[in-house]
Amino acid sequence: MVWEHPLYLYSLVLIPLLLVGAWLRTRALTKNAEQFFDQGQKERLQLGFAPSRERIKHVFFLLAMTFLIIALAGPKIGTEVREVKQRGVDMLIALDVSASMNAEDVRPSRLEKAKFEINRLIERLDGDRVGLIVFTGEAFLQSPMTLDYSALRLFLEIVSTDQMPSSATDFASALEVAEQAFSALDSEEQENPSASTAARVLLIISDGEDHEQEYQDALKSLTDSQVSIYTLGIGTTAGTTIPLYEEGTGALVGYKRDRQGQVVTTALQRDALQKIASQGGGSYYQIDRGNSGIDAFLARVDELEQGEFSSQEYADFKDQYQWLAGVGLLLFLLAWIIPGFSKKQFSFSG
Repeated sequence: MVWEHPLYLYSLVLIPLLLVGAWLRTRALTKNAEQFFDQGQKERLQLGFAPSRERIKHVFFLLAMTFLIIALAGPKIGTEVREVKQRGVDMLIALDVSASMNAEDVRPSRLEKAKFEINRLIERLDGDRVGLIVFTGEAFLQSPMTLDYSALRLFLEIVSTDQMPSSATDFASALEVAEQAFSALDSEEQENPSASTAARVLLIISDGEDHEQEYQDALKSLTDSQVSIYTLGIGTTAGTTIPLYEEGTGALVGYKRDRQGQVVTTALQRDALQKIASQGGGSYYQIDRGNSGIDAFLARVDELEQGEFSSQEYADFKDQYQWLAGVGLLLFLLAWIIPGFSKKQFSFSG
């Protein structure tokens, strides 16, 4: 059970206070009666008075207050659990986090711009399972494929060029991890043969600077598994330097240099990314200063075959205040209409 306005529950302390107050008032009235009236006068004054009815009225009044206070707190109880079916594609996003992604030829930097565009992509998805791979010389499945886009955004938020040990770029490592992730889906489909098969998409977001080049086997393995590979280039072909910032202060301390002490420049390697997309049965798109390829990529995804997925179970918390308020009002009404005196007529004699 959850409460929409839990602070109202503190008002329940009024109930025992009212009980104590009623007891003290009754005690005071009894003492006053004993002081000013003899036994005969008291009996005549109490003629027709029904103490049991008066106690019932008090009990109903206090119960009514209890129910209404609890109703004001807005109790909600999860009474329904359901499975939600959604349709979409299976998509993996492989994000380059090599040092060259810190270049600022695309503001604020290639990496931050890429993360911004991925968030835009997530906002426009509806029913697609999406996972995230980060890679440099090695690759890591940052988030398995999921329908929980909020969790995916959290995984994306913490991505940085500092989280991977190698600063070089190796597309083969990203392709191999992608193959493993898609292979895990094959096991799920074998367990549920009735599930429809969705198109499988790998989107590589990079500046294209691959320092290894040995990715052909991994790429062929993916395409043989009916995975379409798309690439999204980020940066400019003119290129720029890679700034270095002091950790903590964020102050610029220089620019990345090679082993000979020369300042390194990095540029978008469009040809390399176009080649991967062509061989992977997909298309190449580009992000630069005035252009975002995400929109064109999404338009292509909408044309792909969609499968049906079961999302996580959702508990629908239903409001329970209605019946509590109804019981409270009924008790108030009963406390008001129950007479405190019997129908016996009063008769006073001197």
